[in-house]
Amino acid sequence: MSSPEDVLDYWLGAIGPEGWYAGGAALDVDIRERFEDVWRAALGGGLDHWVAGPGPGLAFIVLTDQFPRNMFRDRAEAFATDALALEAAKVAVAQGWDMVAPEPERQFFYMPFEHSEHAADQEAAVALMAERMPENPGNLLHARVHQEMIRRFGRFPARNAALGRVNTPEEAAFLAEGGYGALVRALQN
Repeated sequence: MSSPEDVLDYWLGAIGPEGWYAGGAALDVDIRERFEDVWRAALGGGLDHWVAGPGPGLAFIVLTDQFPRNMFRDRAEAFATDALALEAAKVAVAQGWDMVAPEPERQFFYMPFEHSEHAADQEAAVALMAERMPENPGNLLHARVHQEMIRRFGRFPARNAALGRVNTPEEAAFLAEGGYGALVRALQN
């Protein structure tokens, strides 16, 4: 089974900033083949001990927040460990572990807040990006986009199909008009 170091070496080193948001079928398969077993261990509560310091804590967050979005793209499992990631992120921020990590990897301590469908977590995501990553306005923009979606809809419409939720007419219109990307462009102006 993979270790916290394996997760970080892969995500921060092998994939790196150029690949974090590039996605694609090949990356999805690679992550699934390398890390699905350790993700399943986290899902079952077997890796809670990783949330014990900056490095292992960040590895746990990447494993439970970032990896499932690749491994299980467009499926409900993509969000199955969001609560675990958010709990770990709250511990990490409270302990100041995020401030030990350099930018740009520090953003991954804040992504679970951004991925939450709760307004208070969205508020925290925006504040964390603004206060603790001021040199990276792109991250703040994306946090604001997530916050705006939760303000408008109370959930992320793009998840509805995977989670078996029915789109409201407003959500369907939002998605048809470009969804997330259109909202990014609107808030950039």
